[in-house]
Amino acid sequence: MIWDALLLGLGYNATLVTLGAGILGIAGGVGGSFLFLRKRALVSDAVSHATLPGVGLAFVLMVALGGDGRNLIGLLAGGAVSAAIGLLCVNWLSTRTRLAEDAAIGAVLSVFFGFGIVILTYIQTMSSGRQAGLESFLLGSTAGMLQSDAMVLVLAAALTLALVLILRRPLTLVAFDPDFALATGRNVNRIDLAMMGIVLAVTVVGLKIVGLILIVALLIIPPVTARFWTERVDRVLLGAGIVGGLSGYLGAAISAAVPDVPTGPIIVLVSFALFMLSLLCAPGRGVVSSVVQHRQYQRRVHLRQGLLALAQGQPIYERLTQRLMERGGLMRGDGVATDKGRVHAAKALLDEARWQVVRSDQAYAAAALRYDGLTEMSSVLTVDQIRDIDARLPAPQGVTP
Repeated sequence: MIWDALLLGLGYNATLVTLGAGILGIAGGVGGSFLFLRKRALVSDAVSHATLPGVGLAFVLMVALGGDGRNLIGLLAGGAVSAAIGLLCVNWLSTRTRLAEDAAIGAVLSVFFGFGIVILTYIQTMSSGRQAGLESFLLGSTAGMLQSDAMVLVLAAALTLALVLILRRPLTLVAFDPDFALATGRNVNRIDLAMMGIVLAVTVVGLKIVGLILIVALLIIPPVTARFWTERVDRVLLGAGIVGGLSGYLGAAISAAVPDVPTGPIIVLVSFALFMLSLLCAPGRGVVSSVVQHRQYQRRVHLRQGLLALAQGQPIYERLTQRLMERGGLMRGDGVATDKGRVHAAKALLDEARWQVVRSDQAYAAAALRYDGLTEMSSVLTVDQIRDIDARLPAPQGVTP
């Protein structure tokens, strides 16, 4: 069943929803990257929660006008208007008052969400409200979605992705270096509003698929996941789009194959699984890589200290240092240095003496910053510079330079 869903074999509606969720995931991942780089991730939380009163009021208005309150386009339009008002409130409170942005976000988020819950409670008392199904907008659900609704979501997700791609360059510039963007004549405030507009679009389109509570995960987890793999902005955007697209596609497919499972939580769990994989396995930044790098650094420190101890005729008591020295053929089991060990020890002691001269001479101030007790002098200074240092350096006792 799940395999059929992954291969788009569960029917036309399920295929549309799965493809729409994948497209939405790409748009959310790339759009959320700009928020992540701009350090404004919590804004997406305020925008998503601010959609709830708009959805409820749109339902009440459509019913009052004699229409079908469950019309998806009307509900999404109401959510968009409400989210835009919430976004403007956050912007006004953070720029025109003494409130910090996080405080403004907390205030808007709680007030709008509370107002939305009140409206949903009122809708339940309406004769047409019991079958409204608006609770699906909280956690996301695509079960029983009409073909027209699925098509609306696919088109809206595709338009959102196109908007993200069109505005990618100015958004990247502002997210990465707003001061430089301002110096080059860019209108940073307008670009910020465009960024918020993309977040609003992703949030509104994702209400039915992911839900307003969890849509923030589709905006933030993909760029955070991609950040483990690269330090380049363009690759973060690409990686976030891939992670978001996979999360949306796989989550929607699994939800379509397993009955009575809301779509939003599954998409978030898939996204979290990709995040954990990156957290553990990403080269350079992953946990496994960090542990390996730490162990390698620890071994280098122990070897360096062991060689200095041999050169100065000091006993070595640390068991790890002893094992590393013996394994490297630098020391015998009784603690006596081998010929290879004496050569390396003399070199380490000479290198340390050279570093002492470099750190005490202002002419080598830039090179002194590279000192960490492990870096060899030959990798920092030229041969002529090392020769100059050796001319000012008395030979260490027992060592022939």
